[in-house]
Amino acid sequence: MQRKLLRVLACPGCHGELSCRADAIGAGDDIEAGALECAPCRRTFPIERGIPRFVAAENYASSFGYQWTLFKAEQIDGLNGTGISADRFYSETGWTREWLSGKWILDVGCGAGRFLDVVSRNACDVVGLDLSAAVDAARATLARRANVHLVQASIYELPFRSGVFDGCYCIGVIQHTPDPARSLESLPRVLKPRGRVAVTIYERKPWTMLNAKYLVRPLTRRLPARVLSGVLRALMPVVFPLTELVFRLPYIGRAAMFAIPIANYVHERRLTLGQRYRWAIMDTFDMLAPEFDQPQRERDAREALVRGGVGEIARLPVAGLNLVGAKQ
Repeated sequence: MQRKLLRVLACPGCHGELSCRADAIGAGDDIEAGALECAPCRRTFPIERGIPRFVAAENYASSFGYQWTLFKAEQIDGLNGTGISADRFYSETGWTREWLSGKWILDVGCGAGRFLDVVSRNACDVVGLDLSAAVDAARATLARRANVHLVQASIYELPFRSGVFDGCYCIGVIQHTPDPARSLESLPRVLKPRGRVAVTIYERKPWTMLNAKYLVRPLTRRLPARVLSGVLRALMPVVFPLTELVFRLPYIGRAAMFAIPIANYVHERRLTLGQRYRWAIMDTFDMLAPEFDQPQRERDAREALVRGGVGEIARLPVAGLNLVGAKQ
């Protein structure tokens, strides 16, 4: 943990100022172990392996910790040789490299650091927050980026001072939280006036819950992560070639993608066949393992952002429910 992170950190409960005790110092005076202490409410939060920890290790996002530890490199552009993550980030936020320069940015639900890698290539500071142990996977990949900071905490108790971030994005996370509306409402507090927010959420339409993944999830989400991962690895040599054929068929292919809960991106030409095979295991697990998967209606998401203090909300013309706005 770099000491300058203290500029934005606060107690997640009372939002009081935190003091820092360093027990072990790493390279560049970074804090590898120690504690953060809140004088007003007398709570103490450990710093372990260079990351402030504001939540217990086991929680509803544990499957994501397992997933991103196992697949920590797959979606990192610099490691997979593509620009898939960069294209997605800039299209789903509407932000530019020029705007990011000099800013403090918050990534809520950073996972293994897919978008942290993209944002940190700009002259800005970016804080990645995740509820799960995925933050350790992100550190393993991005430890050498001096402008990347990591925090393990809950979206419901953001451990930051009010009004400290220029921008906050949350891509593909909201539907996986217990209370999506409350999750959206929690984001604007940490933004500066006119600070930007961008969210991508699974959208709920009349037919959404008929998707095959929602029919099998009552079983799969109850399986231990290692068991589900093993099942998928055993099935993939059979189902991957099948979907490789069926998903490409005109008209039938789109219906098959809805009816077969396998994430084979047959039309993504930037990935090799081997990469798509790994992504199929990774994203099929991502579909079937999370404890929560609650697609949201646009109206409900907009109303939650407004309650949190966001105005000028617009929907971007890309796949999924992508809303952007600014704190009033």
